[in-house]
Amino acid sequence: MISFWTRRRAGHRAGKHELSGGNLDMELTIPTHFRCPISLDLMKDPVTLTTGITYDRESIEKWIEAGNHKCPVTNQVLRSFDQIPNHAIRKMIQDWCVENRSNGVERIPTPIIPVTQHEVLEIGSRIMVASRVGDGKKCQELVGKMKRRARESKRNKKCVVDNGTGCVLAASFESFATMSMEKHAGLLMEILSALVWVFPLGAEGQSKLSSAPSLRCMAWFLNGEDLSARQNAVIVLKELFSLDQQHVTAFAEIDGVVEALVRVIEEPICPTATKASLMAIYHMISPSAISEKMARRFVELGLISLILEILVDAERGISEKALGVLEGLCGCDEGREKARNHGLAVPVLVKKILRVSDMATEFSVSALCKLCKTEEGVIVEALQVGAFQKLLLVLQVGCGERTKEKATELLKLLNHYKDRLSCFDSSMDFKYLKRSY
Repeated sequence: MISFWTRRRAGHRAGKHELSGGNLDMELTIPTHFRCPISLDLMKDPVTLTTGITYDRESIEKWIEAGNHKCPVTNQVLRSFDQIPNHAIRKMIQDWCVENRSNGVERIPTPIIPVTQHEVLEIGSRIMVASRVGDGKKCQELVGKMKRRARESKRNKKCVVDNGTGCVLAASFESFATMSMEKHAGLLMEILSALVWVFPLGAEGQSKLSSAPSLRCMAWFLNGEDLSARQNAVIVLKELFSLDQQHVTAFAEIDGVVEALVRVIEEPICPTATKASLMAIYHMISPSAISEKMARRFVELGLISLILEILVDAERGISEKALGVLEGLCGCDEGREKARNHGLAVPVLVKKILRVSDMATEFSVSALCKLCKTEEGVIVEALQVGAFQKLLLVLQVGCGERTKEKATELLKLLNHYKDRLSCFDSSMDFKYLKRSY
């Protein structure tokens, strides 16, 4: 089989050798032993299996991950999935690329050898030892090494996450937070930045990260001035809260955390931090023994006004989460009163119906229903901004059963007032509705 390296037109990519005059398209034969037997492309990272056949690492990894346990060329059962870098072939390929540089061939960079399970476990073991003896400097060095290896490729990151790193980091975080948050602030920040991407942690990791010292440390960072630490703390808390309501209850008992979460929204760090804070708040006001108390506290801090201002032009991800929090806050008397008295509440809720997503529509309809049940003025305002027509569409286009029930309930309330408003289009009626009531 003949394979070719095709020179593309000049300037098609930054860094490519440009041609000047002559034939702009020419073909260069790639030596057969430089091509991967699977992809038939020039190998960038040649590795040899136990059968003695060399493949490009990416191709053979995909082959094995697909459930194949035989060598593609020899059809022999693989006794081991070890992939040994073939430095000789790689050097020959690089030399060939250099020799053909004038023909537009770029040199294949020397690949970084992927992290192995053994290496990850070995680093994790050393982190645990350093944590037990209180060697913060050594621990920070090892955590930094783990992070660097994980950043090298998606494969490395997956290997790091899949081999218990989350549990190791959570245990180390708890250990140094117990010793002294102030003394080990730099190390704790380093660990926290790694914890952001190592979820799930497993039962033991959760236990370590939800302990009193760990939660107090995250609250301490959340109340601090370092933006990166605040962002990482709120992201980790969001992940932790999604796992178990008990973590929420334990965190809510720490002084200043409610104010800190509101501050992340009031003084935005980045969209990711804003979403994480909204999700953390959502978990804190979800039905539980402390939810109503938490909701009232968030209302007192002006969260409803902040959310309504955000919702005016928020993107989808933030809109869904903000509407979820707003709907939760409207579950208490103080929240409903605050929302009713805010000029943006009803117009924004009506606007978001069928404009963002099914989830946003469900939250919007539910929040609007809570407001309309307790105040005649809200019903009139809802009619004036087109709620009746929007709700008719909700039932026509299809939505979840819960949303249909809420929409139907709202339409009943609005129907009693629609004929009283001169601004309302009396031609709108119920002819398109399924008369389930």
